[in-house]
Amino acid sequence: MVDAVRAAGGEVYAVTSEPQALAARARQDWDLPFECIGDPHHEIADAARERGWLDLRIQEAGEFLARDTAWDVTHPKGHFQPGVLVLNSDGHLLYRWRSVPSRKNAGGAAGRPTATYVWGEVRHALARQSGEDAALDEAPMLDSRPVIFPLFAALLMANGWFMRPRPFTYQGDGKNPMQRIPMVMLRLLLFVSLWAGAFAFLPTIWVSVALLLYLPIAARGVRRVYTSFQTTAPASS
Repeated sequence: MVDAVRAAGGEVYAVTSEPQALAARARQDWDLPFECIGDPHHEIADAARERGWLDLRIQEAGEFLARDTAWDVTHPKGHFQPGVLVLNSDGHLLYRWRSVPSRKNAGGAAGRPTATYVWGEVRHALARQSGEDAALDEAPMLDSRPVIFPLFAALLMANGWFMRPRPFTYQGDGKNPMQRIPMVMLRLLLFVSLWAGAFAFLPTIWVSVALLLYLPIAARGVRRVYTSFQTTAPASS
């Protein structure tokens, strides 16, 4: 899509609430073909909001998301939820979308409009040449199905070896953290299988006691997942 946008005279930029050093590092590690801009103080996001272009939801930074990163992560004003904003040279809005945190998208961690879909919408807007700003897209074609939030919480627990939830954060190793999900899912299946096997072949009373001792750990971890991710919609539109 980047080549198609450039062939039409446009450009693509990624804006993140991370510092510029991390934005540049992600671009290099992931070999991204477009500029990545750090906006930790939300200057760009605030400008888009003040001009009425796009009002992104802001989530306060917490220890939960920063604890397992390979560097000191600082979000002085929190981190903004995902969004897509397309402008033409005259400043007219060709397309805009923002993530509304919910259980279905894991508090904004999943569910993005596909690049093909967005480019199609932009081309339609260019063809109309009406000069009217595009309305906020509230029903785009997403790149993933709705998330089963209990499964998402279980995967975060599995990623933390079932002792605490660990988010899939970027570690600066050139790997997309989402690539860990298949391995973590296998770990979760093995964990459940081991408990089932223990009940099948070991004394039930001792396995039950062990499970009762573990349940508070699991409950605390799952509760932390539910309270750490935004699940309410923005008030303004």
